[in-house]
Amino acid sequence: MKMNRRRFILASAIAGGGVLIGYSATRPSRHRRANKELVQGPERFISSFIKIDPSNDITIYIPHSEMGQGIHTSLSMMAADELDAAWEDVIIEQAPAIDLFANGDLVKGFAGEFGVPSFLMGLVNVSSFSVAELMNLQTTGGSTSIRYTGEYAMRTAGAAAREMLIAAAANRWSVSSTELTTELSYVQHNASGRSLRFGELAADAALLEPPENPSLKDRSQFNIMGRAISRNDIPAKVDGSAMYGLDAHSDDMLYAAIKLTPVFGTKLLSVDASEALAQRGVKRVIELEDSVAVVADNYWRAKKALELVNATFEESEFDKVSSADIAARFDRELAESNGSTDKEVGDTEAALEEAADVIEASYRVPYLAHAAMEPMNCTVHFQGDHADMWTSTQDALGMRGRVASVAGLPEENVTFHQTYCGGGYGRRLPFNWNMIDHATLIAKEFDVPVKTIFSREDDMQQDYYRPAVHNNFKAAFDTNNKVIAWHSRFTGPIQVPGASHIAYDIENQSIRVVDGDSHVPIAAWRSVDHSQQTFFIESFMDEIAHRVGMNPYQMRMGLLQEHPRHRKVLEVAAEAAGYGQNLPDGHALGIAVQESFGSFVAEIAEVSMGEENQPIVHKVTCAVDCGWAVNPDTVEAQIESGIIFGLTAAMYGEITIENGRVAQGNFPDYEMVRMATSPEIEVHIVESGETLGGLGEPATPPIAAAVTNAIYILTGQRVRELPIKNHDFSRSNPVAQV
Repeated sequence: MKMNRRRFILASAIAGGGVLIGYSATRPSRHRRANKELVQGPERFISSFIKIDPSNDITIYIPHSEMGQGIHTSLSMMAADELDAAWEDVIIEQAPAIDLFANGDLVKGFAGEFGVPSFLMGLVNVSSFSVAELMNLQTTGGSTSIRYTGEYAMRTAGAAAREMLIAAAANRWSVSSTELTTELSYVQHNASGRSLRFGELAADAALLEPPENPSLKDRSQFNIMGRAISRNDIPAKVDGSAMYGLDAHSDDMLYAAIKLTPVFGTKLLSVDASEALAQRGVKRVIELEDSVAVVADNYWRAKKALELVNATFEESEFDKVSSADIAARFDRELAESNGSTDKEVGDTEAALEEAADVIEASYRVPYLAHAAMEPMNCTVHFQGDHADMWTSTQDALGMRGRVASVAGLPEENVTFHQTYCGGGYGRRLPFNWNMIDHATLIAKEFDVPVKTIFSREDDMQQDYYRPAVHNNFKAAFDTNNKVIAWHSRFTGPIQVPGASHIAYDIENQSIRVVDGDSHVPIAAWRSVDHSQQTFFIESFMDEIAHRVGMNPYQMRMGLLQEHPRHRKVLEVAAEAAGYGQNLPDGHALGIAVQESFGSFVAEIAEVSMGEENQPIVHKVTCAVDCGWAVNPDTVEAQIESGIIFGLTAAMYGEITIENGRVAQGNFPDYEMVRMATSPEIEVHIVESGETLGGLGEPATPPIAAAVTNAIYILTGQRVRELPIKNHDFSRSNPVAQV
């Protein structure tokens, strides 16, 4: 990556610490930069996210990718409400991939989440946008959009713009700002009956500096937040006009199909492309370090010609590795190593030695693919020393920076064209860049746009996967059947700190992690570590309850006395699901609860066993406390989505390794929950009024344990290894419910 003057200043500033504060404090306000760099007509940016034109159109720029989570609408609601805008005046735009829209508020949020000391938070707040620019940070992930960007950026931007518009009106009328009010995109002076539209004041307001700490509304003052407002992305998706990365097109476009090394980490040795080059429409065959690509005038021709390429890849030590080999290695590491500390409370080893009873269990989950409905794709067009790119991504600035780095161009010479994402779940985050690198290197060989597409098989077999994890547990009881120790050893890596921690009041806890490395590439997957750990923890809690003859719900409530938000969602979900009441014959309820990404979720699954002795999930009742709901309709949609996503993984999800490579290739052997098998889902929103939590991921972790806990009641068989499809329940021995 070429180092321009600004980036050199930023890098030097970070190294120097104090210099960064000076740079951040003295540079132009972001809305002034926006007006200088982006505005061509009479409209004006009042903040870096809000632009108002004389006709009173209020454009709100959203620095996050729309992946179906409704974030463009919800974030705009937050800004518009604090601005006191009329919702019908609001226009929602995707923020462009330029430094001005680097998301410094994510830096602030993650700094707090990862425990940056309070005495350093002042430095973080001052330097966050500079750090975000240096890091090309415009990420959508980690359920951060509402709780970080919304709370720290959009609400503040709206409130600041409102105060600037009031100040502009006060100057024009020569009155005190305290005499003015705002409503429905107007500033009003009630004493004289005068009013001005925001658009009439925008030019004057843009000359002012935003207040550092504008006053935010109390929830009782909200006019837009808290309403179920229709998402702005839905109409285009219904009528087919929505553009995804895969839709990028031009008449002179070429298409690339690619064959990557089947065993991760190996390289291409030789290619015989003579037959492929003779096919109609084929332009070139391009050899890269780990792959070979055919470029043709349409994708079908490129893909069919690629099948005729004879490519030889190097052999490696992993060529004979299987899933069984990896599992054996993980088990060996857990047996031989005590790992490193994740959490230690009390003296767990002593409690185990002195216990009246000890229960042990081992759990496993496999690698999982992201399996986004839109396969990975990237279009790049080089024109001299400039490049344009189109792709579906969770980090537009990061993708722009990556293409620039691979191509050897200054970042400002790469123009990124944002599109909707046909699913992401972590697959389209910056550290899953194999598609982008290949697409850039292939396109560099041409002076027309080249669209590189991973087939479904490519995407399934060349993903960055959710880690396979093994977890060994022990729990100790005293003579009164009280749980006195919790002992957990699991394979890593830890991607999200704290996911393996428990909220339950157990006085002795020892939670440690061992390496768990393999040659299989891994990355973030929806809900990250919580998806594995919640299955482990909530399943083992059920085992503990049944061991001592306690009702699993009552045991949880008893051990969560110091965690009222956990208790409340459990209580709401249990009551709504009819927990403890009569059920249809052959049905059982399983329960699980977890906090993740700042939200608290309890789920109760109603399950029966079908004619083929496989479970049928009839209904999932969910209670969620995300603090408060910005858009209740979006909350419900995200909870439903997370449950279905997690249920797919629990029932069917499994990536297996054979001869060093992924065995699965497409949906026929990577099954999904479909409309016919999707359960009824009932969502209850618990508004605690606490700090906002995320919603894209928290509903995914509890569902696996909720379902398997119900299966145990129905069959007497404990599911300790996913997916459920691999288990034989023909020898059922139902357990009496307690």
